[in-house]
Amino acid sequence: MTQSLAVTVLGHDRPGIIADVTGVLAELGGNLEDSSMTLLRGHFAWTLVAEVSVEAAVVAERLAHLTAEGLVVSVLPVSGPEAPGVGGSAWLLSVHGADRPGIVSGLTGLVAAAGGNITDLTTRLGSGLYVLVAEVELPDDVDVDALSERIGVAAERLGVRATFVPADTDVL
Repeated sequence: MTQSLAVTVLGHDRPGIIADVTGVLAELGGNLEDSSMTLLRGHFAWTLVAEVSVEAAVVAERLAHLTAEGLVVSVLPVSGPEAPGVGGSAWLLSVHGADRPGIVSGLTGLVAAAGGNITDLTTRLGSGLYVLVAEVELPDDVDVDALSERIGVAAERLGVRATFVPADTDVL
C-alpha cells in the first residue's frame, strides 16, 4: 500500500541536497509528485510530496544523516484527498515598490476576502526594492474589476505599484 508523504528540508545551502533527498526516495521506490524549492538568503528551503510504499518513519530515518549536516528535515503523512481549488479563473498579482511592513498581508487579504486562493507566492527584497509575485485562483462569481480597483487603492496606500492580470495558463 502506498501513501503520500510531505517532506521539508531547510538549512544552509550546499550542492547536492536535492540529489541526496531524491536518491533516498528513489532507493525506497518513492515517486516525487509535487515540489517547490527556493533559496532564501543562502538558505535552502524545499517542500515536496512523494508517494512511497514505506512508513514515514523509514523515510525520516533514511534522511536523518542530513540533520548532522545542519539541515532540518521533517517527514509527515499527507492525509485525505487533494484539497479542491476554488475553481474559476487564474490571475497573476505582481507588486513592486519600497519595502515596508504590511505589503503581503494588505494585498493578499483582499484576495482572500474575495474568496480567492493564493496558489503560489514569491517575494524578494533587494536594494530596498520589494517584489511580490502571486498566482491567484478566483471563483467565477468574483467581480474582478472591483477587486482590481481595491488592490490598486491598497497598493497606493502602501506606496507600491500593483498589477492584477489574467494568468496565461499555458505558461503556468
